Amino acid sequence: MPRIPLVDPATAPEAVRATFAKLSVPLNIFKMMAHASESFRPLLRLGGSILAKQQLDAKLREYTILLSVHSLRGRYEWVQHVPIAADCGITPQQIAALESGDLTAACFDEKEKAYLAFVDQSIRETRVGDATFEAMLRHFSHRELVETLITIGYYQMLARLTECTDLELEAPTGMRVVKSAENEGEQKS
Repeated sequence: MPRIPLVDPATAPEAVRATFAKLSVPLNIFKMMAHASESFRPLLRLGGSILAKQQLDAKLREYTILLSVHSLRGRYEWVQHVPIAADCGITPQQIAALESGDLTAACFDEKEKAYLAFVDQSIRETRVGDATFEAMLRHFSHRELVETLITIGYYQMLARLTECTDLELEAPTGMRVVKSAENEGEQKS
């Protein structure tokens, strides 16, 4: 049972109701997020852009999300994103390595190891060292680097939201939420 009740879309303020009416996947996290009614739509748009509009490869995005939420013991987002990660090509061995913190495991290639080192160091220390930063830039564009940092921040925020409110776990929706973000982006273009 969550520490505060979920927002009921039927009795929410008009702007929140209108936003829920457009959602094809009305997850509990959205019903909790809706308490911040003025931030609700912008937060959903940012999340949608992370899932559907980034240049960053989907597999790398999911590495970032899993590491970010795992660092804060964010079970809700972990459960939601493991199936998405698998659909994006992350193997069970890679998921296990992420969960155990073995970011130099043989299941990762050298480019992935450089990426994971950057994500991990950013999560643990905020500012990454020069060597880690340079290794990231050898493999990735400035845009991908900044998108990675935005993804870390967004998903750590979600982990804080779900853990502090004791949000109930629900069955993973897998790629439905990603497809929903992609479709919403197409409707707005």
